[in-house]
Amino acid sequence: MIVYILRRMVQSFLVLLAVSLVVFMAVYAVGDPIELLVSAEASDADRQAMIKRLGLDLPVWLQYWSFLTRAFQGDLGTSFVHGIPAIELIVQRFPATFELVVVAIGLTCLLGIPLGLIAGLFNDRPLGRGLMGGSVLGFSLPNFWQGMMLILMFAVWLQWLPSSGRGDTVNVLGVPLSLFTADGWSHVMLPAINLALGNIALVLRLTATGVMEAKTQEYVKFARAKGISERRILTRHILRNILIPVVTVIGMEFGTLIAYSTITETVFAWPGMGKLLIDSIYKLDRPVVVAYVMLVTFIFVMINLLVDLAYAVLDPRVQLQEAQ
Repeated sequence: MIVYILRRMVQSFLVLLAVSLVVFMAVYAVGDPIELLVSAEASDADRQAMIKRLGLDLPVWLQYWSFLTRAFQGDLGTSFVHGIPAIELIVQRFPATFELVVVAIGLTCLLGIPLGLIAGLFNDRPLGRGLMGGSVLGFSLPNFWQGMMLILMFAVWLQWLPSSGRGDTVNVLGVPLSLFTADGWSHVMLPAINLALGNIALVLRLTATGVMEAKTQEYVKFARAKGISERRILTRHILRNILIPVVTVIGMEFGTLIAYSTITETVFAWPGMGKLLIDSIYKLDRPVVVAYVMLVTFIFVMINLLVDLAYAVLDPRVQLQEAQ
C-alpha cells in the first residue's frame, strides 16, 4: 500500500509538471494583460514600469522558470488584477464551489442510484423504460439552457427560489459556509440541481445497466433458490457488485464538477472558483488561470488515488498492484 501510494505521488508530480508547462505556454500566447491593466492615457514610462513590475519583460522560459521556483515554495504567483496571491484568491472562492458540488453529488447519489435500481429491476415494464428514456434528456439538454429554464420556472414564474448569489453564510472554523443557513440552502438548490441533472442521468443508466446484468448471473439465481429474500439479494448481492463502476463515476464526476462548474456558476452568479476563472480569462489574469488549473489537476489526481483505494475496500479481489 505505501509503495503504491509513493509511486502514485511521483506520477502525480510528473503530471502536474507537464500540465504547468502546457498551461503556462498556452496562457502566455493569449493576449497582452498590459492592455487591460494600464489605461489608454498612461505614458509609455508607466507602461514599461508595469511590465517590469509584473515580470513580463523577461523571456517566456525565464518567466516559466521563475514560476516553477516559486511554485515549489508554495507561491503560484500574484494576481495581476487583485494584487493578492493567486492561490489565496482561489482558496477564498473554493468553499462556495465545494459546497455547491457536495449538494450536487448528494442529489446525484440520492436520486441516480435508487432510480437506476428501479429502472434495472423493472427494465421490461413501462416504469423502467420510461426512466431509461427520460434519462436521455439529462445528456441532451445544454447546461446553460437548463439553468435559464430553472431560473425562469422557479425564480421568475413560481418565485420559490432566488436566481443568483450565495445567500447568508456563517463562519465554521473560519470558513464561510452557506449550507448552515436556510437562506443559503434556498440559494444553492437551483445551481445544484442544474449541476446534478446530467450526473443523475449518467448514474441512473450506469446503475440500471449493472442491475440488468447482475440479476441474470448465477449467484443471484442461486441466492433465490436458497430462499433468500429479494431485499437481501438486492442489497447484498446485486448492489454490492455494481458499486465499483458507480463509485468510479461519482468520484470522477466530483472532480469534474469542481473543475468545470464554470457555466453553472456564471449563469447563477455563484461566487465560486468557476466564475473567478471566467473573469480571470476575460481580464487575462495569467497567474490566477495557471494556479486554478494546477489546483484542479491536483484535485483530480488525488480523487483518482482515493477511487483506486476505494476499489480494494469494496472488492477485496481488486489488488492495488494490478492498477500500477
